[in-house]
Amino acid sequence: MNRVNRLSSHICGVSHNDCIGEMENREVDEQVENDASNVNRDESSPRRASKHPVLKHRFVRHTLKIVFADSTAGDERYGGNGNVAILEGELILPSTTSSTVLIFMHPSGIQNLLPMPVAMARAGLHVITCASRYPNNDSCLVMEKVVIDLGAVVRHAREKLRYKNVVLAGWSGGGSLSSFYQAQAEHPTVTLTPAGDRVSLLDANLIPADALLILAAHISRAKIFTEWLDPAVLDEKDPSKRERQLDLYDPLNPNQPPYTLEYIERYRKAQINRNRRITKWVKERLKEIEANQGCRDWRQSKRDECFNVYCTQADIRRLDTRIDPNGRSPTPLNELAAENHSPVGLARFTTLRSWLSQWSYDESNADGPKSLASVSVPVLVLANESDHLVPTCHPLEMYNAVPHTDKKFLFIKDATHYYFGQTDLMAGAIKDIIAWLHEHGFE
Repeated sequence: MNRVNRLSSHICGVSHNDCIGEMENREVDEQVENDASNVNRDESSPRRASKHPVLKHRFVRHTLKIVFADSTAGDERYGGNGNVAILEGELILPSTTSSTVLIFMHPSGIQNLLPMPVAMARAGLHVITCASRYPNNDSCLVMEKVVIDLGAVVRHAREKLRYKNVVLAGWSGGGSLSSFYQAQAEHPTVTLTPAGDRVSLLDANLIPADALLILAAHISRAKIFTEWLDPAVLDEKDPSKRERQLDLYDPLNPNQPPYTLEYIERYRKAQINRNRRITKWVKERLKEIEANQGCRDWRQSKRDECFNVYCTQADIRRLDTRIDPNGRSPTPLNELAAENHSPVGLARFTTLRSWLSQWSYDESNADGPKSLASVSVPVLVLANESDHLVPTCHPLEMYNAVPHTDKKFLFIKDATHYYFGQTDLMAGAIKDIIAWLHEHGFE
């Protein structure tokens, strides 16, 4: 039985004629035809060079469903089976054989259609993209439970799909998740969430990965979120009450770009202070709720509570590119303001327990550099020069946190966060990643 058939006994395959897969493979076929036409050309004739020779493989998308028992699974999800966690993803298989699989998981994002995972499959790598139990909805997300989800995918890859080597590919928010996972798989310490709930990673029997790819990743959700948080908000229930001196969007604010170092320091401190004010309120409110546990009045007897966090896109770097400089362009003020006041924004809707786990500057356990400080496996960190979301200082901090010497820092000049419209740059990055994987015996 060949490898694809063996894998198919563990997964449900998507039709080879699905529209997305056919469109993607048609691009590969057109490239291969171009390559073949070049082979037979007379040397004096102009050669039509292949644009991306590394991205040459057709692939098939197989659906992936991983189901496991979890007595807490119903706490943050409406409907469904309360004691069962269900993870959905894809195994993207190219026409190659491999003993190594790359696993992409983001705390809440679905990554199967992002350029990088798909391009890696086109380059011949076996790729799993899997959503956590919180797909496209982080309002109730608990990072410790996402680690358990990632552990289920790693176990599935090893025990069901029979891959010898598992490499965690942490893209963007997946970087700190992968780091947190690996640290807890190697040296488990966490038994409680920051809210005090029993989610034991010590008892989760997490299987360590064989290597980490930290790709265009910030240091943690809590830290990057705090750097985006609007410090001008004075009243969490009324975001129109604002401090003018800290309001990037107020034309009467005397502080305008390029900002002074003193103003930047004041601004950053105010962002941290706002995060801490919210955390203080969350802890107080959680105590009130827990004090009413078992109350006969159902309106008071509850486990958690939701709330809004207004104005969460005010990263001063987006307006002043001298701050943590890279190749990014400044964001137009009106565009950034629209993000800041939109009903759709980072952490716009959350709960008390979720806030402490993923957004609290001081309480969240999911810190990339702190986690990487205890890992022993090889680590490759990739930074994109023109990334407007993740400045180079974040990947550098991740890289510097790795305590051993088996690490590599890959800097992709001119690349943006997602590589949209930058296939040449992405192909070059993947070529370097493949070389690094092969150097470590991950074939």
